[in-house]
Amino acid sequence: MSSFRHPVGPEKPVVYWRRRATVLGALVIIVVVVVLIVVGRGSGATSAAAPTSSPSASSQSSQSSQSSPSASTPAGSATRTATAKPSQASAADGSTCSKDQVVLTPVLDKEAYGPTEDPKIAMSIKNSGTNSCHLDLGSSQQVLTISSGEEQYWSSKDCQTGGTNQDVTIKAGQTLTTPSIAWDRTRSSTSTCDSSRPSVTAGGASYHLQVAVGNLESKSSVQFILQ
Repeated sequence: MSSFRHPVGPEKPVVYWRRRATVLGALVIIVVVVVLIVVGRGSGATSAAAPTSSPSASSQSSQSSQSSPSASTPAGSATRTATAKPSQASAADGSTCSKDQVVLTPVLDKEAYGPTEDPKIAMSIKNSGTNSCHLDLGSSQQVLTISSGEEQYWSSKDCQTGGTNQDVTIKAGQTLTTPSIAWDRTRSSTSTCDSSRPSVTAGGASYHLQVAVGNLESKSSVQFILQ
């Protein structure tokens, strides 16, 4: 009786064993190939999916990281600019006005005055700088001078009493004007404060008003005529 261990046939048992071994080997090879194909497809699908999702994630991450520096760069730039300006401004803001920063201008209410009219004189103070500054604009610091030719005729300092100090902050580009005072057309000197003072010449005579605050002076004077 033929069995798996004892084959019966016209051939020798060895031949049958070789055939069986060949068939089994072929089956094993087929199984291995099928397994490799299945595994290969599975891993291939996985590896293909991974690169797709991974670059996508990294791409999003990359875009996110690139957009953040891009957004923060302008912000940082703006912050540096905003920080730099205030630091420069704070270095000058609140400091004493310099002679290059302040423009003093004599102010008159008219260019010519009749025989009975007294000139109203004052001064304007302009901060031509880019930062605010402070200056003592009290009456003790203000000087208004009237002259003709090389001769000085009158000064607000000659007989001033009770001068005050007033520290004023002037903003960039701001112009301030002092209250006007009337000049009575007389000469002044420190020796004539308690006595009558002589009148100046009129009849078409020209005079010049010049102003100063502390050690700052107007760069030019303003001419006016007395009739």
